[in-house]
Amino acid sequence: MARTPVLTRDQVPENLREAFDHETANSGGVVASGPGSAMIHSPEMRRRANHLVFYLREASVLPKKLQELIMILTARSMDCLFIWNAHAAGARREGISDAYIDALRDNRPLPQLPPDEQLVADYVLQSFKDHRVDQSTFDAVIKEYGAQGATEISTWMGYYTMLAFNVNAFEVDLPQDHKEPALPV
Repeated sequence: MARTPVLTRDQVPENLREAFDHETANSGGVVASGPGSAMIHSPEMRRRANHLVFYLREASVLPKKLQELIMILTARSMDCLFIWNAHAAGARREGISDAYIDALRDNRPLPQLPPDEQLVADYVLQSFKDHRVDQSTFDAVIKEYGAQGATEISTWMGYYTMLAFNVNAFEVDLPQDHKEPALPV
């Protein structure tokens, strides 16, 4: 069970109600689940964060397959059950191998991916492990995706890390109908 009840408009300070109304307009005036259910406690911050994710989803130079790969690598690195559940199936649909996804979930040695996927995985895994990316990996990402692609890989990681911190801190529940096996943490 989440650590806080669902936030309602009457609980929001007057000066944040416009942002709250904007952020809940498509969900009936509340955000009852997911990262948004935590982030809505700061409605203006959530609105500003959503500008970033809308850009990433609509205009990123990275293909959806690589976006989903970054999301599940971030979920695993952050031990975030909710994000894992929300994106493991999407990674499968986009063509990331079941063997890779299952090994990542279970913290087993990871099989090799096709070169474009492996390059992004190396970048992400080095970033989480060492808080840096070695020069050869960085150079390869720049050659393959350009500085914009490298920036977007890092920003996808940062955005989903922010979501994971919120979901994990607030202990946001998995949806009742979750399909993926639970992420062992």
